[in-house]
Amino acid sequence: MDEYMYFVCFLLVLGVRVNAEIERPRGVSISMASKYEPNDKQTFQCLDGSAQIPYEHLNDDYCDCADGSDEPGTSACTNGRFHCTNAGYTPKNIQSSRVNDGVCDCCDGSDEYEGKIECVNNCKELGKKLREEQDEKRRLHEEGFKKREGFIAEASTLMEGKKLKIKELETEKAEIQEKLKELEARKTEAEGPEKEAKDKHEQAWKEQKDAREKERQAGKAREAFDDLDLNKDGFVDVFEIIPHLEFDIDSNGIVSEEEAKEHLEDHEKVDYEEFSSKIWGNIHSIYKKLVPDEPQQVTPPPVEPQGDTGVPVPTEEPQATPHLTPLPDEGDDFDDEDDEDDDDDEEESAEEDKMPEYDEETKALIAAADEARKNYEEADKRSRDIDGEITTLTSYLNTDYGKDQAYAVLRDNCYEYTDREYTYKLCPFSTASQRPKSGGHETNLGRWGRWENDKTQVYDHGQNCWNGPDRSVKIHITCGPDHQLTNAYEPSRCEYAFDFITPCACDQHSQPQVKNLHEEL
Repeated sequence: MDEYMYFVCFLLVLGVRVNAEIERPRGVSISMASKYEPNDKQTFQCLDGSAQIPYEHLNDDYCDCADGSDEPGTSACTNGRFHCTNAGYTPKNIQSSRVNDGVCDCCDGSDEYEGKIECVNNCKELGKKLREEQDEKRRLHEEGFKKREGFIAEASTLMEGKKLKIKELETEKAEIQEKLKELEARKTEAEGPEKEAKDKHEQAWKEQKDAREKERQAGKAREAFDDLDLNKDGFVDVFEIIPHLEFDIDSNGIVSEEEAKEHLEDHEKVDYEEFSSKIWGNIHSIYKKLVPDEPQQVTPPPVEPQGDTGVPVPTEEPQATPHLTPLPDEGDDFDDEDDEDDDDDEEESAEEDKMPEYDEETKALIAAADEARKNYEEADKRSRDIDGEITTLTSYLNTDYGKDQAYAVLRDNCYEYTDREYTYKLCPFSTASQRPKSGGHETNLGRWGRWENDKTQVYDHGQNCWNGPDRSVKIHITCGPDHQLTNAYEPSRCEYAFDFITPCACDQHSQPQVKNLHEEL
């Protein structure tokens, strides 16, 4: 056996595999193989540079290097790393302490080479499944990417359409403004004669009504005066006022002479002219007619002689002694008849007080003014509606819809996700909210705020938490074939997070990364 074959056998004993390209010890990845090539001195430099050891000490189940780099294929070093080649699947590194521990950590079973356990090499099966999953992810991404391209084109068309609409509205607004000036002039022109005619009509009606009211009050004053003038002497005096308890100012149940005089404007008595011009206007709202049960009399005060002269003098202040019956109870026939009369009077009065219709000429002026007002108000309303439409369109155009305006398609749409307790709703570029599944008040979690990055949106200034901050939401966006709210949670108090998938996020940067599958045998 020549020297080369002897050296190869020696390396195999040490656990070193011979590769057509680079020789490497067990547990070393291809990318690290060059660091394990034997040098002229047949020594190995610890990867951390801490020591240099004989090459034959590699994988001798004794930890010589502080970083454990001399034992990649054994469990001697607690900080060592063993590389699973996993041909046909994804390679990985495991802690060296897990080598030959009776557990299959590598799908190719290379970590259990001592045979304590028989490991089935299922790397190809796992690789096949992974490739299928990656193919499906690529397919979904491609599908989403195509949709995204369509959304971008749609957004571009939509934006141009809205810009054009704004120009059209601005042109219409300018035309309406000119028209409004003309319509306002017509309205003013029509309202002048209308007002003049209506004022003339209403003034004539007011004069007629005032005259009727004056006549009506005069009749009531005459009737009240005659009722109060019990002795029919053409005067109403203090003693004729006293029986009327409605004139009891201090509400003690008795109308005193002073109270009676106060209602007669400090006169002892008044005639009809003074009563109607000065007294009736003050008492008509409280005056109540008394119903007599027998003729009324005013009895003079009793007198008695004084001294030897025998001259009669009053013993006390004169008192009226009328014999009056209060107003009948509600059940009395008299009262019913009186109420009917009052009702008839009120109905007649209401009918008389109703303003008569305008004459035909005035009606024509009113109709012309109404038409002018209608035309002006319709144009003014349209002008204000245009302002609202322009504001809405401008807000739409000024919103940041992400790169290439791809997310504009989400505007004016809402998406929901329901967990065990709540239904969460996201209306992109508008609001985020939650409501109990069992029904109840919807809580505002935030309003559209800004992009935190190209895949995260922030909705803030939501409903205030009791004794806490305003609610807010972060929307974490990932690529997917459809628009869907997939999760909602609350990482911190009053700070929520939504997971949202959409084709809008399927750009070149979101393309799935294909894991490297080793095809080594």
